[in-house]
Amino acid sequence: MTLEEAVDVRHSVRQYVDKPIEEEKRQKLNAFVDDINQESGLHIQLVYDERKAFAGGLASYGKFKGVSNYIALVGKKSKDLEEKIGYYGEKIVLYAKTLGLNTCWVALTFKNIKNAYQVKKGEKFLMVISLGYGVHNGFARKSKKGEEVSKEYETAPKWFRNGVDFALKAPTAINQQKFAITLSEENKVKIKAIFGPYSKVDLGIVKLHFELGAGKENFTWVD
Repeated sequence: MTLEEAVDVRHSVRQYVDKPIEEEKRQKLNAFVDDINQESGLHIQLVYDERKAFAGGLASYGKFKGVSNYIALVGKKSKDLEEKIGYYGEKIVLYAKTLGLNTCWVALTFKNIKNAYQVKKGEKFLMVISLGYGVHNGFARKSKKGEEVSKEYETAPKWFRNGVDFALKAPTAINQQKFAITLSEENKVKIKAIFGPYSKVDLGIVKLHFELGAGKENFTWVD
């Protein structure tokens, strides 16, 4: 399964079975995250077999159950940190799906467990992504239509429409899908985050999805 194929079958999962992630898959995930960190300059970390973060009232409120693995999203403080975390975090989410694993972005409903991961001086911890074998594979959610997020959607070339379609499959905070995608000068694309909770993280996630659908060779990002 490719990352592009994972976009179609990956859905958020909050309940997990008590099954450890196999060593072979851990090694693949570790190597993938190492490559991500080297490329991005982030300090994303995998946490295995740690049950305290999703124990108690917060996890119950978020309807999480059985979580014992997660991805800690950490990086150097910067103006674009949230967007980078979204972009590269979602890359890991999709890669995890290619390994048969389920995930869910989690911003608030977990406990911060000291020493489970590192946050160095000058770095910031944003959130986590739950990871493991789900009780189920999740469910498709209600989505906006292409013309609701892009005025050019109906008349745009196929690569652009594909990019928008992939962007609409991206997970966003409380399924808000608060973004707008604009096409100009044939191949110049801009995605703007509309104000909402964690909208800058959503922006990074949506940008990755758009690239996977449109093909990076077909366009150029503009601010």
